[in-house]
Amino acid sequence: MKNLYIVFLFVVISGCKIALSGESIPTDMKTVNVTVFENNAQLVVASLSSQLTEDFKTRIRNQTRLSITPNDAHAVFSGNITGYDIRPVAIQNNNERTNLAGANRLTIRVNVKYVNNLDPTKSFEESFERYKDFKLSGNLQAQEPGLIKDVNAQLIEDIFN
Repeated sequence: MKNLYIVFLFVVISGCKIALSGESIPTDMKTVNVTVFENNAQLVVASLSSQLTEDFKTRIRNQTRLSITPNDAHAVFSGNITGYDIRPVAIQNNNERTNLAGANRLTIRVNVKYVNNLDPTKSFEESFERYKDFKLSGNLQAQEPGLIKDVNAQLIEDIFN
């Protein structure tokens, strides 16, 4: 019976995960600046730049203890949107023997530069790319805002990790 209790306790404990937002943020870091992510992609969606920038700031406000400031920040995030694509990914034949996209993929690529003014060795510049597959139902303009929000969330998660 004691062994069964130990096995049960092990299973319960191994299923637990402790996550602390901002765990790797140095204690002396208090402020951050986030510049506008300029849209340099060939295909431009007018709201993408401001939406990515605001989603990024929202993540900082809601999940870290950092204050966003325009000047003299301990850290600075800057970057640009380098790619925005919508392409078919699952080609299917229909009854008329023509090819149709069974699914499409929205891909967003960003280049991010992080400058840590307290510890320059922690600074980096890196490209990030994420996508979301979707089935086109109705017109693209109706689906696009939700797709962009989902891909932005994935990108921001990657940048913070």
